Amino acid sequence: MVANVARLKAGILISGRGSNMQALIEACRAPRFPAEIALVLSNEAAAAGLARAREAGIATRVLDHRGFGKDRAAFERALTAALEEAGVEFVCLAGFMRLLTDTFVDRWRDRLINIHPSLLPAFRGLDTHRRALEAGVRLHGCTVHFVRAAMDDGPIIVQAAVPVLADDDEARLAARVLAAEHRCYPLALRLAAEGRLAVENERCRVAGAPAPEAALINPPPA
Repeated sequence: MVANVARLKAGILISGRGSNMQALIEACRAPRFPAEIALVLSNEAAAAGLARAREAGIATRVLDHRGFGKDRAAFERALTAALEEAGVEFVCLAGFMRLLTDTFVDRWRDRLINIHPSLLPAFRGLDTHRRALEAGVRLHGCTVHFVRAAMDDGPIIVQAAVPVLADDDEARLAARVLAAEHRCYPLALRLAAEGRLAVENERCRVAGAPAPEAALINPPPA
């Protein structure tokens, strides 16, 4: 833990295996990482990520959305109550398969982030890797962004581009993107915890961010 400095208390919402959650857990284990995970919360009791979190000594909780019927507002009030009870200050979505209402998003505005497997605004929604291959793009990737009410929308914090190779199928491309996701999500949480993010006119400014060294070109020049 950073000496004499309070770490940002993050909560993670998951619905499945928690692959990106695991990347955040591993990042937060570093002594000088400026955030810690106060709670992992899932809407699915069988989510494999819950066991991963418990093994890491992190508090977990299940709130089954089905128990609230069609009352999304009540479900989201319960989410917020659980997060606040754990002292959560900042929320990371990591494969949380529920659309969130304007009320929840506004409650956590600029303290709620998501990771999406495409270079937003391209390929919002599902099946991003298949759609990228069908579109014939040369570059694909992932995006960490602040959450807004519209699906896969909001100020972009971090992006990573990976090449699409001639022999790629969905699985190979997805694996390459996932490796980039595991680097980008901890970076975004670090930047937030260090107070380096500012949203101005729906664009995210990153204080002290150096310019990338070079362009990624695919296919590469001879």
